[in-house]
Amino acid sequence: MKLIPAIDLMNGKCVRLFQGDFNKRKDFAREPYEQAKYWEKEGAKCIHIVDLDAAKSGIPKNDESIKKIAKTVNIPIQIGGGIRSLERIEQLFSYGVDKVIMGTSAIENKELVKDLSNKFPRRIIIGIDAKDAKVSTRGWLEQSDVLATDLVKEFSYLKIASFVVTDINTDGTLEGTNEGFIKQILEITDIPVIASGGIGSISDLLSLTKFEHSGLNGVIVGKALYENKFKISEANNILSTNRINDIPINKDYFA
Repeated sequence: MKLIPAIDLMNGKCVRLFQGDFNKRKDFAREPYEQAKYWEKEGAKCIHIVDLDAAKSGIPKNDESIKKIAKTVNIPIQIGGGIRSLERIEQLFSYGVDKVIMGTSAIENKELVKDLSNKFPRRIIIGIDAKDAKVSTRGWLEQSDVLATDLVKEFSYLKIASFVVTDINTDGTLEGTNEGFIKQILEITDIPVIASGGIGSISDLLSLTKFEHSGLNGVIVGKALYENKFKISEANNILSTNRINDIPINKDYFA
């Protein structure tokens, strides 16, 4: 299970939202490419980027930041936000992006997602952002009646790289993950899963390691890193050596 730092872009800046609310936004000082380079030096093996402006409107507004990040770091980049066409995917790949995340399209244009997963095998990630078990779209501004579990089942036969699943209720709270939701997703798919939302401490990270053998191969972390709750290098060291006795966590997690 790898830690994947997140860069959410709005108007060319690194920001974080609270529970996906655009009105509860916090800006961070570093330029996006500087933040990405810093995290690479800290030991990040991948960078997760979300273009919040594009997610909301469908219109890319942060391409200069995306291109600069791609030129600055030497690790893979996965990006989501407003990716709803073949042309947009080819454009992002031309910037040096490794994988693209399709979320709204997974609800609104399923045939496109299916076609693109065949055209770009293992380079498409399906992003599933859920609130109260139902999928939200268009930058979390619209709520569908589609259950997250149903969408995972439907797309699990495709040649996709992974699912990124986010519990909106926990996102940006630093109060821990929705383990029940993560477990539910892992039980219905053989596709690798990356979890997002709620990580506030290394204890939260370690509590998810019990899912590694069930297909959880990554955890996205944003606010906790920006606010120095822990460092990537520290988390990588603990995760790789599995020194759980050094961390004050509930040992029942690992029973």
